[in-house]
Amino acid sequence: MEPVIVIGAGLAGSEAAWQLARRGIPVELREMKPEKMTPAHHSPSFGELVCSNSLRSDQLENAVGLLKEELRRCGSLIMACADAHRVEAGGALAVDREAFAAAITEQIRNHPNITVKEGEVTEIPREGQVIIATGPLTSEPLSQAIGGLFPDSKYLNFFDAAAPLVTFESVDMDSAWFASRYDRGTPDYVNCPLSQEEYEAFWQALTTAQEAEVHGFEDSGVFEGCMPVEVMARRGVDTLRYGPLKPVGLKDPKTGKEPYAVVQLRRDNAQGSIYNIVGFQTHLRWPEQKRVFSMIPALKNAQYVRYGVMHRNTFLDSPRLLDRYYRVRGQERLMFAGQITGVEGYVESTASGCLAAMELARRLSGRDPVNFPRETAIGAMALYISDESVVNFQPMNVNFGLIPQLGYRVKGKRNKNAEISKRALEKLGELDLT
Repeated sequence: MEPVIVIGAGLAGSEAAWQLARRGIPVELREMKPEKMTPAHHSPSFGELVCSNSLRSDQLENAVGLLKEELRRCGSLIMACADAHRVEAGGALAVDREAFAAAITEQIRNHPNITVKEGEVTEIPREGQVIIATGPLTSEPLSQAIGGLFPDSKYLNFFDAAAPLVTFESVDMDSAWFASRYDRGTPDYVNCPLSQEEYEAFWQALTTAQEAEVHGFEDSGVFEGCMPVEVMARRGVDTLRYGPLKPVGLKDPKTGKEPYAVVQLRRDNAQGSIYNIVGFQTHLRWPEQKRVFSMIPALKNAQYVRYGVMHRNTFLDSPRLLDRYYRVRGQERLMFAGQITGVEGYVESTASGCLAAMELARRLSGRDPVNFPRETAIGAMALYISDESVVNFQPMNVNFGLIPQLGYRVKGKRNKNAEISKRALEKLGELDLT
């Protein structure tokens, strides 16, 4: 059997390669790192996390928590490595990023059915089965080759932002405290309060700070799910207090009251020596980041391991181009997976690679595809990106709005979501996932 070519060893590509290989299908995994790196990557390892170490909620009352559980039941490599290298983060699944990526790399490189071929791919293979999982930072030559596949379609772009990282030892804990919102889970977030006066001064500085030059970037074109903090701030003086700086459910132990605003820091490695400034994805100039963020009392002497950066993301007009199995319509030997398809988020990217590989494995063995129903999170995402009725297609995180409602009343949002997740897992249990 000719090997399946998987292009890209991020989460989607690594998961796709793994799912094929564990079913006895040979894979040639092509990855341009370390020969060529994107502006957002720093490690030669596979499955590198860029924006944050958090894979978000791990609770079934949350749609991404359901998606994780579905992936576990599909034998996901990414979820196995994440669970093995998790760090405490309240109700979220966060990982030691370096250990997580190293584990994925080791499993992929040591699998007898996977051959890794390093070097940049500049053209789409003309023959054979191909899964393109090059992510939102696809290199320019390959991006042009992909655009050539779809001469009658618009190749879409958006911009993504990464938050700064600071050392824990540089955080002024006299001005901060550990807690999770509403005291749920373990108290693993560092909470940095601001008074009204401090917040308003910070907001004023943030909205007038100098941004790094990003060609083609405009506020109106920002993808809502990963909006730079300064762009969000310009939408109104209280916007941040209802977003990443909301104080609800966080009582300052010194006063017993909720502060006017709270900046949260989330652990970024297992040792707890590095923390991510939650929701502070930004493209301010680096000196401006240090100046403005130092106005937060607990961060007045913060040492930055990484400043926030802005980079280009690319995604397909998938409803016109892809079917529910992530295959190119009319060219089914070609498949896409990951954020290039318009699924937004690490877990969602993993799920797309998982589904694409499972479908391809079934097709190569002459079996019917696994049709994940819309009641499942995996199915809902696949049906969203392939829905031809969608006019203004935008990247989407998994959410319960994509999944059909129960058809009967359940009191309380969390209880209702738990019931939706229970139904999803029951539906998943009815499928043959081999």
